Amino acid sequence: MAEEAFRIAELTLQGFNCSQILVILALEAQRKTNPELVRATSGLVAGMGCGRLCGCVTGGCCVLGLYAGRGELDEPENARLPFMLREFVEWFDAEFAERYGGASCDAITEGQASLRLERCPEMVLSTLHRLEAILAENGFAMNGETDAEGA
Repeated sequence: MAEEAFRIAELTLQGFNCSQILVILALEAQRKTNPELVRATSGLVAGMGCGRLCGCVTGGCCVLGLYAGRGELDEPENARLPFMLREFVEWFDAEFAERYGGASCDAITEGQASLRLERCPEMVLSTLHRLEAILAENGFAMNGETDAEGA
C-alpha cells in the first residue's frame, strides 16, 4: 500500500490528475503503456474541466471499461460491466459524496488547492483498492488476467 501511495504522489507531482492516475496505474498493472488513453482521460480531469463529477468516478469507470468493455468489432462487452459500474458508483457516493456533500470536484475540494492536495491522493488510493476488489469479485485481475466470461 505504501508503494501505491508513493506512486500516486509521484504521478501527482508529475502533473497527472485523478482520472489519469487511475488509468496509468491500471495500465502499469498490466505492464502496458497507452499514451493515447491517458491523453483521452485528460478530458475528465478537474471535473471535466469545470468542477463537475470527480475524476475518481469518471476515471474509475474508465478503468472498469478497460477490463470489461468492448474494444473491437468482434469483441463483446462483458455482461458484468453494467453491474460493476453501478456497484462502483454507489460505493463512491457512499464513501465520498456523503462525506464531502457531493460527488463533484468542486464539492470535494471546496475550490481550494490545499484540499485538493489533502483529499485527492487518499481518494485515488481508496478508489484504486475498490476497483481492484470489484474486478476480483467479477473474475478480473489488475494484471489483466481474467477468468470472467464475456457477454
